Amino acid sequence: TETASKPPFSICSSNPAPENEGLAVDTGLKPAGPTPSSSRFQVDLVAEAADAPAPEGSEQAAGGEEAKGRFRVVNFVDPSGASPPEAVPAEGFQNGDTVMSEGSLHSSTGGQHHYHYDTHTNTYYLRTFGHNTIDAVPNIDFYRQTAAPLGDKLIRPTLSELHDELDKEPFEDGFANGDELTPAEEAAAKEASEPKGAVKFGWIKGVLVRCMLNIWGVMLFIRMSWIVGQAGIVLSCVIVLMATVVTTITGLSTSAIATNGFVRGGGAYYLISRSLGPEFGGSIGLIFAFANAVAVAMYVVGFAETVVELLSVDCIMTDEINDIRIVGTITVILLLGISVAGMEWEAKAQIFLLVVLITAIFNYFIGSFIPLQSKESQGFFGYDSGIMMENMGPDFRGTESFFSVFAIFFPAATGILAGANISGDLSDPQLAIPRGTLLAILITGIVYLGVAISTGSCIVRDATGNDNDTRSAQIMANCTDAACKFGYDFSSCKSDDGLYNCRYGLQNDFQVMSIVSGFGPIITAGIFSATLSSALASLVSAPKVFQALCKDNIYPGLEMFAKGYGKNNEPLRGYILTFCIALAFILIAQLNVIAPIISNFFLASYALINFSVFHASLANSPGWRPSFKYYNMWVSLAGAVLCCVVMFVINWWAALMTNVIVMGLYIYVSYKKPDVNWGSSTQALTYHQALTHSLHLSSVEDHIKNFRPQCLVMTGYPNSRPALLHLVHAFTKNVGLMICGHGSRRPNFKELSNDQTRYQRWLMKNETKAFYTPVFAEDIREGTQYLLQAAGLGRLRPNTLVIGFKNDWKDGDMMNVETYIQMIHDAFDYQYGAVVLRLKEGLDVSHISEQDDLLSSQEKTSGMKDVVVSIDMKDSDGDSSKPSSKATSFLGPTEKSPQTLNVADQRLLDASQLFKRKQGKGTVDVWWLFDDGGLTLLIPYLLTNKKKWNDCKIRVFIGGKINRIDHDRRAMATLLSKFRIDFSDINVLGDINTKPKKENVTAFEEMIEPYRLKEDDMEQDTAEALKASEPWRITDNELELYRAKTNRQIRLNELLKEHSSTANLIVMSMPLARKGAVSSALYMSWLETLSKDLPPLLLVRGNHQSVLTFYS
Repeated sequence: TETASKPPFSICSSNPAPENEGLAVDTGLKPAGPTPSSSRFQVDLVAEAADAPAPEGSEQAAGGEEAKGRFRVVNFVDPSGASPPEAVPAEGFQNGDTVMSEGSLHSSTGGQHHYHYDTHTNTYYLRTFGHNTIDAVPNIDFYRQTAAPLGDKLIRPTLSELHDELDKEPFEDGFANGDELTPAEEAAAKEASEPKGAVKFGWIKGVLVRCMLNIWGVMLFIRMSWIVGQAGIVLSCVIVLMATVVTTITGLSTSAIATNGFVRGGGAYYLISRSLGPEFGGSIGLIFAFANAVAVAMYVVGFAETVVELLSVDCIMTDEINDIRIVGTITVILLLGISVAGMEWEAKAQIFLLVVLITAIFNYFIGSFIPLQSKESQGFFGYDSGIMMENMGPDFRGTESFFSVFAIFFPAATGILAGANISGDLSDPQLAIPRGTLLAILITGIVYLGVAISTGSCIVRDATGNDNDTRSAQIMANCTDAACKFGYDFSSCKSDDGLYNCRYGLQNDFQVMSIVSGFGPIITAGIFSATLSSALASLVSAPKVFQALCKDNIYPGLEMFAKGYGKNNEPLRGYILTFCIALAFILIAQLNVIAPIISNFFLASYALINFSVFHASLANSPGWRPSFKYYNMWVSLAGAVLCCVVMFVINWWAALMTNVIVMGLYIYVSYKKPDVNWGSSTQALTYHQALTHSLHLSSVEDHIKNFRPQCLVMTGYPNSRPALLHLVHAFTKNVGLMICGHGSRRPNFKELSNDQTRYQRWLMKNETKAFYTPVFAEDIREGTQYLLQAAGLGRLRPNTLVIGFKNDWKDGDMMNVETYIQMIHDAFDYQYGAVVLRLKEGLDVSHISEQDDLLSSQEKTSGMKDVVVSIDMKDSDGDSSKPSSKATSFLGPTEKSPQTLNVADQRLLDASQLFKRKQGKGTVDVWWLFDDGGLTLLIPYLLTNKKKWNDCKIRVFIGGKINRIDHDRRAMATLLSKFRIDFSDINVLGDINTKPKKENVTAFEEMIEPYRLKEDDMEQDTAEALKASEPWRITDNELELYRAKTNRQIRLNELLKEHSSTANLIVMSMPLARKGAVSSALYMSWLETLSKDLPPLLLVRGNHQSVLTFYS
């Protein structure tokens, strides 16, 4: 229609708004998805009628727009060319009134526009509550996920556009509130934006009629009377009520889910997947669609058997089985034709079949009040209290029992989801599904009960059908059967061996309702109607459910079935597939084995729908607020349990098979992890449990036995320092908390938020169990301080700071070294342990453009490729000499073609993957020189327990005296065995206090020479001023005071090279420097001297609280 492509109404404004704020949302149709802010807000200055002049001041507004270059001004008129019934007075706008057309919300309906005025539901105009503002009042169109069929998605002004300074460009955030659309939602948006004209059904034609037709199956006419004969009137009513209880509870649960938000096509699959998530939804969706497809075959074979039985007298084509195949094939082809013709034709066929079915039911009840002499020999005597009392109790024969009879009846009660299965074709699913489903259950339940009581009250259990089986008056006195008082003796039906051999009566004649009815052929027509309507409903349901499943792309390779055709988006490919499955089972022509499996598939769906309601209520999510209030979480749970019990009652092996199939599909979907986010109750419950457990954890004091290293790892962007990330992840995975900290100087909080989302996704994609937490800070120390204080939650807080060694500390600004060392001091001040990792090749790979390959292709946005090289932790781990300044904070987008790396970068890239690989046989050398509470020992123990490190043995090195080596070794061995930590060797270093080699001492002095203050060579005031401006400088006094400690670091490096040069990893006690006494340059020199030219080295210092205990 014309209204679908043009703005649906017009407006006149007498007072144009100021250029900065007089902005309004364009009323034209918006496509779903990202809308650049340059076109999101538009000044709408339009005429009330086609021939009306544009309002005064429109040129002025346009000039303002050009000056700012930010918003577009549009001028258009009412597409219909008609004026509103009354002109809007200018004063109306002075009071903030707004105008809207009904066509704006239902633009797909076409037709004339009806104008009315509304001050609360419209946000499109220049004024809201009398103020010139682009701020928007509440409107339903802001809350749509896609361009939904009911209206058009609008994007409200972002916070940035309302809040940021005027000289800033607003952020182009793409989707409002981060509503990124999944492929399925994009498809829905595309589908919804197509020209409309689809047929939509109300609650009667769409739900009530379908459910009644599906529930009234063949059982009503050819099995109900037999059930009464076996179970008696009382137990038959109990069976009907039990089945009705299960379906009613499920109906209530279905109603609750269906009214908790907009329902799209997909029926049971859509309801379960959006409630419990894709795992359960995907598994149920597949078997539910398959069950519906096979159910087509069941109903068609039931129809074919009746036809063949009618024709068997004089019209057998080949033999009985082949006749069923021929009739069934012809029938299913005709049904396919009706379905493919469209939902409208299918609905008309259903109405016709319902009329036939209801006529047949009335025909039976009318006939039951008209007893005929000719029918008495077949067991029908009309209503009689004697017959009723005789049939009140059960009379189970053969192998039948209460549960076996219940199993035969229960499939007759299924079919309650027939309406919900075409939810996409309902005009208002939220109203139609509850009303239609529950009313259908009520009506069909009453009819089933009425037939049970009626047949039990007017038909005897056994009859010969022979008019001569009458008794004389003399013998009649001894007769006790109900038939006796009518002059019939049917005692011959029971032989001496206890078997029954009559053809008529409730127990023997499945067609007894035809005998009772006023006109027998109408009952036959009812049987045809019941079977064909159920077959038709299933033939429509299966493709619709399957189409919804394929649209969500949960199972790869099934996308081709997602395509729809025509104005109703008919799944023609799904129809063909359903037809093929149905035909295959029709050709078997023996469905006694497969029938219980189908009932179990339906029951599994019912169980999960009930469980969904319980689960959503238990999760207590604010998003769970169904408008249908007549449900209870515990009743739903009872319904789920009942469905499972009924599954096993009907057929235990079929129930087991169903559960195995559901679990198999569940595991598959869980493993594949489809990229969908539906806000399921599983997510809500996970959050609820996490919150509850976090609070519970916080109420309990920590215990040494439960200590675990919880690491704050200053990685910058997580992909900047892969080696640091992989090593810490190796000993924290499934053991402790890992937070990747990142201090950024860019005061762009929007980008910070986007980075947080993007890199958290990157960590998940790379199977790294960690959290990414960026903060805005002036320098790396400030950022670390923020994180040391605020990172974590309750007991889930870091207790250990992990940083990379600053390899380039000698090349850059020494104030960066001061910042780096102070960061370690801060960790100790906050009672954290500290860990420093050094690789001789370095850690930071962010300056290598090829390292972007570590990121997935969808995350390579232009913002992502602005590779940070200085701000982002270059202070903590500068592996290159790039200066740290805002001017060089990031390189431009790296769109270069792959280039050959230099040797240093290639080595760096190789080293970055060192800890990702499986470690071969080797050692982890633990130099436990100082007791820090045991963290130095705990980390290598946790590491060697992991699969990648379990071939490495722990070697322990301790300091000692030459004359006490054996004693010290035994003491350490005793301690380690009490700690239950395996080790391969203990080395006591008796020569640890030996003086270092002279050339190494000289090299150390040459290294620190540029950083010395040399206060003895200058005036005291000058020296103090220089020390104040460059606090990192080493004083002569300090150097002399800590000469012994300096020599120890030089000596330890010599011993490390001697003993551990081939180790896979060295874990060593970190030397401490007293704050305020040891300058940053001297401390950095100690760390450099201690760790240079060695295999990967981990310097560890706990917070001197015990983390190991040998008490149970």
